[in-house]
Amino acid sequence: MISGAEIMVKCLQEEGVSIVFGYPGAVICPFFDKLYDTDIKAVLVRQEQNAAHAASGYARAASKVGVCVATSGPGALNMITGIATAYMDSIPMVAITGQVKSDVLGRDVFQEADITGACESFVKHSYLVKDTADLPRVFKEAFHIAATGRPGPVLIDVPVDIQQGEIEEFVYPEKVNIIGYKPSVQGHPMQIKRALEVLANSKRPVICVGGGVLTSGAKPKLREFAQLTNIPVVSTMMGIGVMPSDSPLYVGMIGSHGIKAANKTIHESDLVILCGARVGDRAVASPDQVVQHANVIHIDIDPAEIGKNMKTTIPIVGDLKNVLAQMLKDVSYTAPREWLDSIARWKDDFAKPYTKFDGFVEPQGFLEKLSSQLKPKAILIADVGQNQIWCANSYKMSDGRFFTSGGMGTMGYSVPAAVGAKFARPTRDVVAVCGDGSFQMSLNELATIAQNHLNVKIIVMRNTVLGMVHELQDIHYNSRYAVTELEDVPDFMKIADAYGIETAFVSSNEEAEECSRKMLKSDKPFVLVCNVHPRTPSK
Repeated sequence: MISGAEIMVKCLQEEGVSIVFGYPGAVICPFFDKLYDTDIKAVLVRQEQNAAHAASGYARAASKVGVCVATSGPGALNMITGIATAYMDSIPMVAITGQVKSDVLGRDVFQEADITGACESFVKHSYLVKDTADLPRVFKEAFHIAATGRPGPVLIDVPVDIQQGEIEEFVYPEKVNIIGYKPSVQGHPMQIKRALEVLANSKRPVICVGGGVLTSGAKPKLREFAQLTNIPVVSTMMGIGVMPSDSPLYVGMIGSHGIKAANKTIHESDLVILCGARVGDRAVASPDQVVQHANVIHIDIDPAEIGKNMKTTIPIVGDLKNVLAQMLKDVSYTAPREWLDSIARWKDDFAKPYTKFDGFVEPQGFLEKLSSQLKPKAILIADVGQNQIWCANSYKMSDGRFFTSGGMGTMGYSVPAAVGAKFARPTRDVVAVCGDGSFQMSLNELATIAQNHLNVKIIVMRNTVLGMVHELQDIHYNSRYAVTELEDVPDFMKIADAYGIETAFVSSNEEAEECSRKMLKSDKPFVLVCNVHPRTPSK
């Protein structure tokens, strides 16, 4: 006989899971007890939301499904924001929650919450397991759904009696056959032919890349396509890193917080090739203005995203790797030189110096310098707020990765995501950049970093205000700073020291660069606090 809890663990082993991030509780204890006897590492985070963020960072860095675990009621509910964050950014994740006994469901017993109902709108699928014998099928389907098509989180809610129940033997399904779930991965040949015909007649084409290029593993194909055709590339925030920052073809990030040259490029184009990007309002505020003068080719594995935010001329549903490979076979186009020359002029014309204040770190210039100090394939994780915009526009990408919460904009993401990324890629530089507001939302994970001896570097841009909203209040609310002033508390150096983590405080770019070199040479965690002027703009 084998228990449900043992089955859950064996399912994870069958899926090649080597690590889970979670927080225990009474009704998930059977699972954790069986996990204890295996080689799967269980990482204790300090709050359940951070388990989901850590699983997200792990999934993005390892290119595998991340796993997070919580108990019922408040444990599961705490994880909701992390699950929604993963959903918005298409991160493959399986979230496992314990649940009260099946026979008392719906009676509001201790720590009961309808987590499957609560998460319905931001998971790819959810399961409330009602029979121990269903566990192998459920886990097989959950991992398949999370990783295929457009990736995303899947929730498995397992009542404690299902974990304790027993069946005679464990058999893990070899295949998955889910009625109605058959993602289209090959682009339609006629649509691809039409797209190449439209491209052949284009004078001012631009490729707009989103996070789908990275999650699909299509970055090499995209770079090859851009270089072969000489088409300029702009990116959404989630698409940063698809092209090297120093590539002459890369213009920059578009959107309300992007750079003017990139926005002008997309608005002056006559053809926009959207690759794995949904172009929400933060990326293109007025999509109708774009489609008035440009054809749009939209390539995405999720048909629901095509045309949702921007009217599409030619939709192509399929996996980007496959579609780009098909296009590369037949494309014979080169973008006009005068188009590229115009973009180069815009980049020069719209460039402006960074705003500097004596006695303070200028963050954008510092992040540019930091780019050259990091090892190849480094992972930079930006939190949400002004620090996110500084990183997106100033950090120079080559072969590394840039992680952030793009769709949901979840403050407190960077530190736990860095935990997950470091477990996935222990030999790479992993740096989290956050503001003093966002850092205080997850600084409890310094305990997880210290306990696991993780060589994670954290840069805190301390400007004593909630910078993004503070800046908004300057522009739209007559500088009435309602509930955005953090003042000079807490002392982050004392907090880092309390966890046994080395730290430094800097008030100039020269000090910041010197300390960052020292920080990156260390094989231990480090918190670098940068004194930033509260009026430093986002861009």
